[in-house]
Amino acid sequence: MSGHVLALSGGVGGAKLAAGLAAVLAPEDLTIAVNTGDDFEHLGLTICPDIDSVTYAMAGLNDTDRGWGVVGETWQAMAMLRGLGEEDWFNLGDRDLGMHLARSWRLRAGETLSEVTARLTRNLGIAHAIVPMSDDPVRTQIVTAQGTLDFQHYFVREQCRPVARAIRFQGVPGARPSPGLTAALARPDLAAVIVCPSNPYLSVDPILAVDGVRTALQNRSVPLVVVSPLVGGKALKGPLGKLLDELNAEANNLAIASHYRGLADHLIIDEADVGDAEGLRGLGVSVTITGTVMCDAGDRERLARVALSAARIELEDHGTR
Repeated sequence: MSGHVLALSGGVGGAKLAAGLAAVLAPEDLTIAVNTGDDFEHLGLTICPDIDSVTYAMAGLNDTDRGWGVVGETWQAMAMLRGLGEEDWFNLGDRDLGMHLARSWRLRAGETLSEVTARLTRNLGIAHAIVPMSDDPVRTQIVTAQGTLDFQHYFVREQCRPVARAIRFQGVPGARPSPGLTAALARPDLAAVIVCPSNPYLSVDPILAVDGVRTALQNRSVPLVVVSPLVGGKALKGPLGKLLDELNAEANNLAIASHYRGLADHLIIDEADVGDAEGLRGLGVSVTITGTVMCDAGDRERLARVALSAARIELEDHGTR
């Protein structure tokens, strides 16, 4: 193909499509910019859940049954921590712990998150660029009826039970896009932007909130394709449906399109949501209807090809890379 693709991704759902894109695009043709608003410090370690989800998916290490973490995980360190009376609400598997240890000491040695991510992904055999949205700390916070909660406290510790009133991102303005994201946005051969099927509020909005990113995307001259995270009006994982209700938005693809108004040229929706298509076209958004549930590598690659086709990207005949 001719041109470069920038993908914006959150965690589990986004990671699946990111892996599909990497399967059909050469490393020089793809940059995956990942949300870091979910990052936090825990037990002295820097945890980057979305970067790790994308990394594990692309390295073939992700636990597809559980939906997060590393396949074949063990939990001896967690059991020891629990026995020592330490916090155990955020599960850290033994193999996953190795990732957090490597990242944390490299950061403390003075490397940036971009440098650390490049090192760790390269050492796992990943040739494609996985880049954080920013090397500056941005932290997603949920304003609830019980007060403001850091994202992981809301999502994991409280299991999304508190009623959300608003979402804010601590650290913006003031957080600069990472060198990798800056370079991808400025490439003269940028051919398309694909928003992976991640939570618009919790996974994509933090990326858009980084200084200059939304403006750069608004001023782009290439297609921006959004893959909807809804299937049959519901999210397969996570609190999107609950958030849509609590933030006074309908649980349908018209709400997704409205959220990306001024950015999205094309929305890919699941076959179960075919009833949304007419309304979407009425909003001036092009629509592709296809199966968007990704159960295996074949599903991921097929959906990646659909997204690239919607972005008018022509792949080479020999297919996967």
